[in-house]
Amino acid sequence: MLELKNVSFSVDDAGQGKEIIRNIDLKIPDGRLVVVTGPNGGGKSTLARLIAGIETPDEGSIIFNGRDITAESVTERARMGIAFAFQQPVRFKGINVFDLIRIAAGRQLSVSDACEYLSSVGLCARDYIEREVNASLSGGELKRIEIATVLARGAKLSIFDEPEAGIDLWSFRNLIGVFRRMRETTKDSSILIISHQERILQIADEIIVISEGRVKSQGEASKVFPGLVGTASAQKTCPKAEPCGTEV
Repeated sequence: MLELKNVSFSVDDAGQGKEIIRNIDLKIPDGRLVVVTGPNGGGKSTLARLIAGIETPDEGSIIFNGRDITAESVTERARMGIAFAFQQPVRFKGINVFDLIRIAAGRQLSVSDACEYLSSVGLCARDYIEREVNASLSGGELKRIEIATVLARGAKLSIFDEPEAGIDLWSFRNLIGVFRRMRETTKDSSILIISHQERILQIADEIIVISEGRVKSQGEASKVFPGLVGTASAQKTCPKAEPCGTEV
């Protein structure tokens, strides 16, 4: 279980402290798919980075499976089973997909093992296993390869920061399927997704709404989601290259 106790975080803004996260308390139990949503600039991605260890809170503590990890590094949190998928996946010149998955797994993998992870995210393994993780891959391909590395990790907590960003509609639909399968097959692990997208919110077990750095609401998706849709703006028309759906 992940628990945040009175967590605050600020940044330097023209010589003055600007508070991004304000006294947040929340719990994320095991075996749940939790989606964090809210207005842009509300602190959602910062919250994810604090949990992953990319940022360190000014106040408060972060507890993971009974251990205070507030001062632990990204590397140590990764060893403990926390995985983080960036909004814009990193490209690795000179590293092929097989090597990346093997490194993520932290153990010896056969090509067959790596291919299973690629297949689980909807990629034809023989077309990708030897490809370099560079600019030749599309945003959607990189997203799914990154998710394959998270699956290979066998993480206890998988964090995805706006996974729908920069991918086409076809890839977005497949992404939803990947998250559904992850939820079904990782009963003892948790998934935390930062997202505005209605279709991602619809597959959540629990929804957390953050605005102005504070938790505005948290609860079962069946109770929180109807209120979000009811107050959201009318569904917008999306370009064909972008995932459509009401943003909340």
